Amino acid sequence: MYQNQNQNQGAGFGAQQQQGAQQQNTSRSGRTVVPEAKGALNQMKYEIASELGINLKQGYNGDLPSRQAGYIGGYMTKRLIEQAERSMSGKA
Repeated sequence: MYQNQNQNQGAGFGAQQQQGAQQQNTSRSGRTVVPEAKGALNQMKYEIASELGINLKQGYNGDLPSRQAGYIGGYMTKRLIEQAERSMSGKA
């Protein structure tokens, strides 16, 4: 019986840790991890939008359909991964 109580308490603690980690991850979304890169990321966003033929205005773009915003974000992610892979392989 004593072991059962310890196992239940341990499971609850693990669940609390997991929930805390999830909250931590979601609270970080949307923030630039390296603030010095914010300008370069913003420039990349506008370049990719123009390549895709999406009219992106300076400032507020809340009227942009989520599909188009998703395309921009997806291509940004793809390009950033390609750049990271190139730098890891030693090719510039």
